[in-house]
Amino acid sequence: MRPSQPGAARVGPVRFNHLDAALGITDPSPRVSWTTGAGDGWRQGAYEIVADDPLTGRSWTTGKVAAARSTFVSWPFAPLQSRDRRLVRVRVWGEHDDEPTGWGPDAVLEAGLLRPADWSASLIVADEAAPGAGDRPPWLFRREFEVGPTIESARLYASAHGVFEVEINGHRVDDSVLAPGWTSYDHRLTYVTTDVTELLRPGRNALGAAVADGWFRGPLGPFGGISEVYGDRVGLVAQLEIRLADGRTERIVTDGTWTASRGPVLRAGIYGGEWYDARLRLDGWSAPGFDDSAWQPAAVAPFEAERLVGPEGPPIRQTEVLPPAEILPTDGGQVIVDFGQNVAGTVRIRVRGDAGHTVTVRHAEVLEDGELCTRPLRDAAATDTYVLRGDEAGEEWEPRFTYHGFRYVEVRNWPGELSREDISAVVTHSDMRRTGWFECSDPSLNKLHENIVWGMRGNFVSLPTDCPQRDERLGWTGDIQVFAPAASFLFDCAGLLSSWLQDLAAEQRAVGTVPAYVPWIDFERAGKSVTPAAAWGDASVIVPWVLWQQFGDRSVLERQYASMTAWVDQIVDIAGPSRRWESGFQYGDWLDPAAPADRPAEARTDPYLVATAYLAVSADRLARAAAVLGQDRDASHYREVADRVREAFRAEYVSANGRLVSDTQTAYALALHFGLLTEEQRRRAGERLVQLVEKNDHRIGTGFVGTPIICDALSAAGAHDTAYKLLLQRSCPSWLYMVDMGATTVWERWDSMRPDGSVNTGEMTSFNHYAFGAVADWMHRTVAGLAPGSPGYGQIVVAPRPGGGLTRAAARHETPYGLASVQWLRDEASLTVDVVVPTGATALVDLPAEGWRPVEVGSGRHSFRCRYRDPAEDPV
Repeated sequence: MRPSQPGAARVGPVRFNHLDAALGITDPSPRVSWTTGAGDGWRQGAYEIVADDPLTGRSWTTGKVAAARSTFVSWPFAPLQSRDRRLVRVRVWGEHDDEPTGWGPDAVLEAGLLRPADWSASLIVADEAAPGAGDRPPWLFRREFEVGPTIESARLYASAHGVFEVEINGHRVDDSVLAPGWTSYDHRLTYVTTDVTELLRPGRNALGAAVADGWFRGPLGPFGGISEVYGDRVGLVAQLEIRLADGRTERIVTDGTWTASRGPVLRAGIYGGEWYDARLRLDGWSAPGFDDSAWQPAAVAPFEAERLVGPEGPPIRQTEVLPPAEILPTDGGQVIVDFGQNVAGTVRIRVRGDAGHTVTVRHAEVLEDGELCTRPLRDAAATDTYVLRGDEAGEEWEPRFTYHGFRYVEVRNWPGELSREDISAVVTHSDMRRTGWFECSDPSLNKLHENIVWGMRGNFVSLPTDCPQRDERLGWTGDIQVFAPAASFLFDCAGLLSSWLQDLAAEQRAVGTVPAYVPWIDFERAGKSVTPAAAWGDASVIVPWVLWQQFGDRSVLERQYASMTAWVDQIVDIAGPSRRWESGFQYGDWLDPAAPADRPAEARTDPYLVATAYLAVSADRLARAAAVLGQDRDASHYREVADRVREAFRAEYVSANGRLVSDTQTAYALALHFGLLTEEQRRRAGERLVQLVEKNDHRIGTGFVGTPIICDALSAAGAHDTAYKLLLQRSCPSWLYMVDMGATTVWERWDSMRPDGSVNTGEMTSFNHYAFGAVADWMHRTVAGLAPGSPGYGQIVVAPRPGGGLTRAAARHETPYGLASVQWLRDEASLTVDVVVPTGATALVDLPAEGWRPVEVGSGRHSFRCRYRDPAEDPV
C-alpha cells in the first residue's frame, strides 16, 4: 500500500461494481468507483487509474483523464482473464488544480474462473439408495493430498448442489453460512472464491466439506411443499489451486478419489431445523491422518460448468449475537426465552449434561396465551435438536444448515436451570453494508424505522424474501417492487438485487412471463402455465429503475433491458387496443385491511384499475430507461404507450371532475403518484383522497399496492399534515398500532395481532414482512428531506417537509460519492436545516418557506434558516 501524499483532497478506497471485496470477480471489465474527501466546494476535474500485476510486475495507466466522474467508471484496461490479479489505485486533480492528490490505497482485484473450460473439477455426490423426501442428513466429503514446500498462494473455488461449508486441515475456510445461497439453480449457480493460503502447509493436507439439502433438495413451499426441486442428490464441486514459488500450480479437484460419509447431523432443513447428535461427532475428519477407510467412494455426477457464476453481493453471515431479554417459565414446565427482537438466524447454546441427553429448541415470532404461537409457521417445524456427548467441560452448539424467523424460543428438557449465559440468538442475513439512517423527535417513529430495518435484515437472505419463518420464504416480486426504494437507502443491496434480477430474467424466459416469485417453483408439479400479475411482474421494470436512480450504475439497465421490454410488450399485447389490462388473476391491493382474513386479494380497489395503472408506470419507466441507454426509437415508442394507457385509464376509471370509480385510498394514491391524471383531475383527486383519509379517522385503508405511495400522494396534493396524521395514527390499522403492540419488525397484516393479543386467524400471518415498511422511503425523502435528485446522488435534493408536531428529524446516507446528511430543527417560528454534501455532488435545497427559491450548493457543510410554522399546531 502506498501512503497518500499530504494535501487538501484524499482519495478513498476503490470499489469494483458493488463489491467491497473483489476476490473471484467474474466480470472481466468491472466498473471502478472511488470517493474523495476534500474541502468545501472542491470538484474533481481529472483522474488517473493505475493497475499493477503483482505477479509479473507489469503496470498499466490511463494517464490523466479529464473527467468529473468518479462512480462506475468503465474499466480502462484490457479485460481480465481468469485468475488475473491487479492492484488498482487512483489519484485525482481538482477542477483548478495543477497538482494531483496523493495516490489512494491499493485495492485488490482478482478474477475468478471466467470460462467453463477453466473448471477441471467434477460434481461429486454420495450413493443414496433411496433419497426420499423430507429433511435428510448432510454428507461429508474429504480428500487428503500433498503440497510442495514453497506455497506462494492458494485459491479455493467451490460451490454445491445444496448448502455447504468447507474445512482445510480442521479449520473453516471462511465465515459465510448457507453458501452458496439460493439462485435459480437451473440457470445460475453461484460459486465462492476463497484465499486459503494461510490454511495450507507443506506436506500432508486434507480438504473436507459438509453439504446439506438447503434450498436445492430440501422441502420448499407452503403446506408441505415439495422436495427435490432441483435434484435428488446433494453434491460438491471444488477446485483448489495452489501456486508454488517456482511458478508451478498444483490443483486438487473433486473427482472419484474423494470419500463420503454421514456425520453427526441426522437431519437438516431450511424449514424443519437441524438434529445434531454430538455422540457421532467425527473429530479430525477434515484433518490429515483421519481414518476414512469405512467411508464410501464419492461418485461423479453430470454437471454443467456453464451455470457457474461469481457472487455479485455479499455472502450470508452471522452479523450479530443477542442475549436473552427475559427467561420465562411456562405452565407446562418448559422454558421460553424472549430475545426482545424478531430476527432471522439461529440459537447458540452452551450446555452440560449426560451423554445422550436431548435438548430441543422450538422457534416462534410471538406468544399467545403465554405459549409459543406456532400456527403461523404452518408446516415449518422450526425445531432444532441437540443430543449431548457428555463432555464434563460443557458443550457449545448452533445449527449450521438452517435458519429460523423468531423472537421467542421454547427450550425443552434443559439439564438443570437455564441461565442467560447458556443461550443466545445469532442474527443471520446477507452481510450488506448499512448505508442509511433516520432519526426524529418522535420515539414511536424511530421505533417504526428500526423495525423496518430489522425486517429488511431478516428478509435479505441471499435474495429478497417475503418472510423468514414459515414454510415459504420465497422471493416474491411484488414485495421487493414496493420496498426497493427504502431497501436501497438503508443498505447497499445493489449487488444482491442485481443478481436476483438476473434470476428473474432467466425464469421469465423459461416460463414465458415474470413469475410471482423468483426463483420460480412449480409447486403443483403440473406444468401449468404461469400467468402474469400486475405490481408483481412489474418488478422486472421498476426494480432496475430504482437501482439506477439510487446507485447510478447503468449496467443494471443494460443487463435487464430485454427483460423490461419483454414484460411491457407482453402486457401491451394482453391489454390490446383498449390499452387497459382487464383480464386474468390479479393480486390487486393485496391485504387491504378490509379484506377477509382468508381472502387477502378481495380488496376494495378494482384489481384491473391497479393493473392498468401499473402498465402505465412500467411503460413510462421503460421509456426513460431506453432514453438513458440511447435507444431513442424505443424511448419514443414506450412514451407513446404510456400516454395511451394514461388516456385509457382516465377514460375508464376517472370522471371528468377527478372522482375514481374505485373510491378508495389506493385508487387515488395510484392515480396521483403515477401521474395518470390531468391537472384539474389531480386537484380534485387530491381533495378526495384527503377526504377519504379523514373520513377513515386517519387510519390506513391500503394494502401492498397503496401503502408504499399513499403518503407521497398526499404530499403531492399539498396535504402534508394529512400524511403526518396517517403516519402517526395509533389505532388499528396503522403503522404505530404495530409499534404499540410490541412489534419489533413490520407485520404482513395490519392486524396480524389483534388488540386482545390473539393472532389473526388467517392461514397467512407473518410478523416479519417488509412490504408495509416501504413508508420508510417517504420518511427519508419527505420527513427528513434527503433524496437523489439525479441517478446515484450526483445531485441531492434536500426538501424536508416538517409536520406532525415533530421538532427535529435527520437522515444520513452513504451515497456513491460519500456521506450525505440532512438535519432539521424547528422552534415556534423558524426552521434550521443543516446539510452535508459529499465531495463530487451538489444539493438542491428546497425549504417550506413562503417565497423560498431552491438553492444549489456544492460539497461541504451548509446551514439554512427560514420562517416556518407547523400546520398541525395551528388552532382548529
